[in-house]
Amino acid sequence: MGHSAADSDAAVYSPVESGPANGGPVERQTKNVPAIPVEYASHRQIRERNKLYYRFNHWPIWIFVFFIAPGPLTFDLFERGFDWRMGLWLGAVMAGTGIAGLRGRLPGVEPKPYIIRFTEDRPNPLYRRVCYTLAWSEVVTFAVLNIAGLAIAVATGGWYLKEIYRWAYFPMAATFWLLGALGRLPRVKRSTQGEGHERRYFYGSVWAVCFAQPVLWLMWKVLPRTRGSDAIKLVVFVAILAFVGNLARLGRLPRTRPIVPGEIAVSD
Repeated sequence: MGHSAADSDAAVYSPVESGPANGGPVERQTKNVPAIPVEYASHRQIRERNKLYYRFNHWPIWIFVFFIAPGPLTFDLFERGFDWRMGLWLGAVMAGTGIAGLRGRLPGVEPKPYIIRFTEDRPNPLYRRVCYTLAWSEVVTFAVLNIAGLAIAVATGGWYLKEIYRWAYFPMAATFWLLGALGRLPRVKRSTQGEGHERRYFYGSVWAVCFAQPVLWLMWKVLPRTRGSDAIKLVVFVAILAFVGNLARLGRLPRTRPIVPGEIAVSD
């Protein structure tokens, strides 16, 4: 294996030291044990095909991902509610993702799993790279802009989040689109060889924002618009991101455990 595979294994496993019971010199054993929980691919059930309900359940996920892609429009949705612009965009998204799903061109909506062997140097299909690039851009951009807006509100006493989304969302999101096009994001690389580890970075980030963003929205609705309240929002939001992110790092959340390469498994 190359250096990258060796480095990832070193992050997953830690060596064990043991010695004789009489207090003699400690011997360093070559056997490694997991430093964090891992999934052994050979223990995972292999799906020959994705069941219809499984494919259908993944469709709304990608509807949501593409629907919130225009960040300023999404900001208006949470600020003022649903309007005709969002209705038109939602219809277009449902039609586009529906066609892609019927053709098996959405992750998790394929007739059969694409990734079987986690060490196999297999080309990453374009549809997977596009979908996960878009998801990465939203996961990071929404969180960063919300943190920036809260920090500015605490520092100045003014609320400029709408202007921040209007001027900064697409430049920041486009940075991730470029990184995705260059194959520099986890799950968006040209090969699926590192999927067993890359997917945990993706799902860890998704879990973090899925917990933090609804809490922030609730605080935005409930707490008054004061510098003190904005400081509370900022601290709670960042704390949730950090706490959930650490749980993901430790493999304590679904789909965040490394899958030991070299065996057969199925990835979504």
